[in-house]
Amino acid sequence: MPIQPATAQPLDLAASPGHSASNAVARLSLHAVARLRATRLERSLKPFIARGSRKERCTGCRVMHSHCLCALRPSVPTTAGVCLIMCDIEPLKPSNTGWLIADMVADTAAFGWARTAVDPTLLEMLADPQWQPFVVFPGEYVEAAERVVTEVRPVAGKRPLFILLDATWSEARKMFRKSPYLDHLPVLSLQPEQLSNYRLRRSKRDDHLCTSEVAALCLELAGEPHAADTLSAYLDVFTNHYLNAKNSVKVDWEDAAHLRLRALGEPAATPD
Repeated sequence: MPIQPATAQPLDLAASPGHSASNAVARLSLHAVARLRATRLERSLKPFIARGSRKERCTGCRVMHSHCLCALRPSVPTTAGVCLIMCDIEPLKPSNTGWLIADMVADTAAFGWARTAVDPTLLEMLADPQWQPFVVFPGEYVEAAERVVTEVRPVAGKRPLFILLDATWSEARKMFRKSPYLDHLPVLSLQPEQLSNYRLRRSKRDDHLCTSEVAALCLELAGEPHAADTLSAYLDVFTNHYLNAKNSVKVDWEDAAHLRLRALGEPAATPD
């Protein structure tokens, strides 16, 4: 089944319950994570209050308007797709990096996770013959060792689909244990050579990567290094803008992070 393309456009989806019916039509132009966020807000009984919420944020990038990075959103064609299974409030958090994946990877789907139910559309996607699905999770937590793989081997007629559990580490472990519809799938266990550079949330372990970092490693394994490097650079720029906005520091548009992202977006030089 095709995945809605990631054509996100800024839209006023304030963090409060009770959106009008017209927003259902407007969400069609949003990428998967933005649509999931809007749906989650509509069923909220009270507003979601994020840190720093006293200052208005851009609805396209979730950063304060003074530090908006919508104009820097990259577009890189990829063969691989990404399926985000998100813990309940994860799409509401401005620091969520699954949003960055959906910004860049056109074939990104996003689903809310529940212990007692599963979205039928998710099950249809996992059974779609065009996809070669992998659950991305540390192999040390997999009871059946034969499920664990450490590389992505191409299969004729199929495209890699990376299933990422987007949550805090403790929540992700629970999601992995209590999602039996994933039990028949191979588990891609990543072995990163560098520690996480993610600075927007605290983690007890430096080797716990954020969702966007995991996706970049998956794209690298799938033979898409340019997409992997671009997503990594985009995360660096997002982190830069987010922290500078938080600390009331002006954006340096010529720093290393911005120059790297800009260079990756330029077409390669053609030989004479």
